[in-house]
Amino acid sequence: MEKAVPKQKGPRNRTLVLSDADRSNYKDQLVYPPLPRDVSLFDKIICGDALSLCTDLPKAFVDLMILDPPYNLTKTFGTETFRETSLGKYEQYFEECFMKLFPLLKKTATLYVCGDWKSSVALHRVLDRHVIVRNRITWEREKGRGAKANWKNASEDIWFCTVSDDYYFDVEAVKLKRKVIAPYKENGVPKDWQEGPDGDFRLTHPSNLWTDLTVPFWSMPENTDHPTQKPEKLIAKLILASSRVGDLIFDPFLGSGTTAAVARKLDRCFIGVELDETYCCLAAKRTTLAETNKEIQGYSDGVFWERNSLNVQKRQPRSAVTEGSLFVDRPS
Repeated sequence: MEKAVPKQKGPRNRTLVLSDADRSNYKDQLVYPPLPRDVSLFDKIICGDALSLCTDLPKAFVDLMILDPPYNLTKTFGTETFRETSLGKYEQYFEECFMKLFPLLKKTATLYVCGDWKSSVALHRVLDRHVIVRNRITWEREKGRGAKANWKNASEDIWFCTVSDDYYFDVEAVKLKRKVIAPYKENGVPKDWQEGPDGDFRLTHPSNLWTDLTVPFWSMPENTDHPTQKPEKLIAKLILASSRVGDLIFDPFLGSGTTAAVARKLDRCFIGVELDETYCCLAAKRTTLAETNKEIQGYSDGVFWERNSLNVQKRQPRSAVTEGSLFVDRPS
């Protein structure tokens, strides 16, 4: 029998992959249980079960936790498979997870919890019992399968919570730059917007409805083979809004490392925990690359841009395209 030939990537496929050399190199950078007592875990990726390791981590040391647990769907993550169950059992599962993680949060900490429309109800019930639920962010996934007898599922939720009323939030860091549709002037002067050679734009306050995100796909350099990868732009919003430079970001379900990579790009500390070793190595590779490449697609010069608008500002030959300046067929 002939040996199968690995499928070659197309010339514009920028999906990040692990070579055998990568796997060997980055595996050496991971931390494995039992956790060392005499070595700092800051800026480390731990390969293990976060829920089993919680008792070995310091109490009240996390400034911002980004919690992206398995949704209540049957899905395989590397070598592990999560199976859909009843809403009641999923609520019980999440409460058991959350109560192990909760002691790690500072009194001033913020928590963001991701879920789909099915799991979101259960998440809210648990969170409302233990922390202050301040808002529900709904973000648009422009990907998704259509349905013949139902509405296409094209959104996910993120619950914004704090441990107390003493918390940090920087609204100026997460304003969105939008194109002005009706450029109103007062005495001939633009009112709350700026004229420019490539269009008229205004900075707007961020709402809890996000339609400016692009789910990572093959032509984006942040893309990996992880089945539920979040956009770097999404995580950047959470980190910039709810942490300061040097704060510690904790992600107990790290996946392919988006939280760790973005934390490094934005000069925050991080600790990420992931059970699958391959994803841990991929996360380590992404954080290493983030040391020299700070670009986040759709975020430029301290501003988040509306989808497909940043490309207008950075017109240049296709050969000069970088991660942060994409064309219409590679949305911001």
